[in-house]
Amino acid sequence: MAERGPAPPELESLLECEVCCERFDPGPRRPRNLPCGHVLCLACVAGLTDPRSSALACPFCRRPCGARDTSDCRPLRRLLELLGAPGARGRALPAPAAAAPAPACYRAIGGWGTLVNPTGLAVCPQTGRVVVVHDGRTRVQIFEAGGGARMLQFGAKGDAAQDVRYPLDVAVTADCHVVVTDAGDRSVKVFDFSGRVRLVFGGGQFSLPWGVETTPQNGLLVTDAEAGSLHLVEADFPAGVLRRSERLHVRLCSPRGVAVSLLSGAIAILEQPLPPGTGPCSTRVKVFNPSMQLIGQVDTFGLSLFFPSRVTASAVTFDQQGNVIVADMSGPAVLCLGKPEEFPVLKPLVTEGLTHPVALAFTKENLLLVLDAGSHSVKVYRFDRE
Repeated sequence: MAERGPAPPELESLLECEVCCERFDPGPRRPRNLPCGHVLCLACVAGLTDPRSSALACPFCRRPCGARDTSDCRPLRRLLELLGAPGARGRALPAPAAAAPAPACYRAIGGWGTLVNPTGLAVCPQTGRVVVVHDGRTRVQIFEAGGGARMLQFGAKGDAAQDVRYPLDVAVTADCHVVVTDAGDRSVKVFDFSGRVRLVFGGGQFSLPWGVETTPQNGLLVTDAEAGSLHLVEADFPAGVLRRSERLHVRLCSPRGVAVSLLSGAIAILEQPLPPGTGPCSTRVKVFNPSMQLIGQVDTFGLSLFFPSRVTASAVTFDQQGNVIVADMSGPAVLCLGKPEEFPVLKPLVTEGLTHPVALAFTKENLLLVLDAGSHSVKVYRFDRE
């Protein structure tokens, strides 16, 4: 088939966004219709939208509208398809990068009976052991490094020495202590790997402790979903001594998951701004630098501008390169959002084989662990280091 020639000069203006003067393409700069009839690229729609109210005004006629009122400009997209690779001024439109083959789940841990409605997942930084909290008879399950056979279990509800009532999340410290947030008595409980309780704190300090993660300095970050706060906790875990507790942020909207980048020290927090039952579930990912200055954020609507379907984040973590990774319970899928300063650079990582992902973790070997509450299992995926 003969190659199509450059676009005629009279089509140049049709193939470019009149705000940024960049060529339309099938991705971040795909053409979007405004209700007034003007057309902008997707990136400009996102840039002109108020992140709090999702409102924008047409830059040409100033007619107000909501970002949700925009739609794909199908005639222009069809024109781009018909023109093929060549674009305005005879320059080639950038071809979308070839997608890497989707990794297949090559191992699954648990299953119904071993795990019951699991909620939290962590990996021991020293041993690589996989720790899961769930609603079974014993709340904490520990598996061999990389997700092999089950090694230990403890935290039985009603056991005075190990009581865990309703676990929400789990983390493992650098000195191999298991930390569980317990909604049952609104506390945070620290165990050693044999299941002995080393420290319990929270009591009246937390309204509803939810997410927990360790810092590079072996402290703990704990989110309080009801109080809307993030806490830093420092302790001598082997001695069971609480040394310091500090509120780092107090204006969060129902914070759930929390993650820390070992590369940069950045902190990612997953919020659920709307209470369940008040409308479509909406989530927001905020990323702060180690000094708690906001450096990036994106919500369900913002992600919908870059992804063909609704994205509702249910978990957040960082990979070894400092990229923000989220689990999407609407897909269901696992997505890479890129580095915080580049938000959002959306790249699907896992799009098949998941039912209801609720937690994520990476191992030293660059294995991605996905806790799938729908199948009551941990699914293991392997990625190339690059």
